[in-house]
Amino acid sequence: MGNSFTNLGAFQSLHIVMLGLDSAGKTTVLYRLKFNEFVNTVPTIGFNTEKIRLGGAGASRGISCHFWDVGGQEKLRPLWKPYSRCTDGIVYVVDSVDAERLEEARTELHKITRSVENQGTPLLVIANKQDLPRALDVGEIEKQLALSELPPLHPLPRPAVLRHHRRGAGGGHG
Repeated sequence: MGNSFTNLGAFQSLHIVMLGLDSAGKTTVLYRLKFNEFVNTVPTIGFNTEKIRLGGAGASRGISCHFWDVGGQEKLRPLWKPYSRCTDGIVYVVDSVDAERLEEARTELHKITRSVENQGTPLLVIANKQDLPRALDVGEIEKQLALSELPPLHPLPRPAVLRHHRRGAGGGHG
């Protein structure tokens, strides 16, 4: 992240929506960003929202981000479109261990990024739970999600990796 946030100025506030299938780890990622520690979570019904200052120490440094963590259950996915409308960025969280659902994750990712309202919206894909034994490597996830086929949304060249699961701790749903 470096100085990229501090260049935006202290007045700047970004609205970021976090999407992904149920149990991918969205809420865990959100609270890891907020508290810099792992927090046990329960499945999100509806949404969670948090304001987090990133990229600098102190109240006047960095940038303020308002995160909307939207539930990933199939019945909640129709909410993704209105929550992602007029957002400054999309964070899409993928469970690196759940290879059986990568096609479903790809379908949902492509659906939301092809929406007219999201053209030009920056996208960050997080390959979560990378420290678990059966986790697919980032290159395989990038291929299975067909990230190269996404419209030009200014995606980062590679998905980010966040180590989510603590060995022996049970793990959250997020």
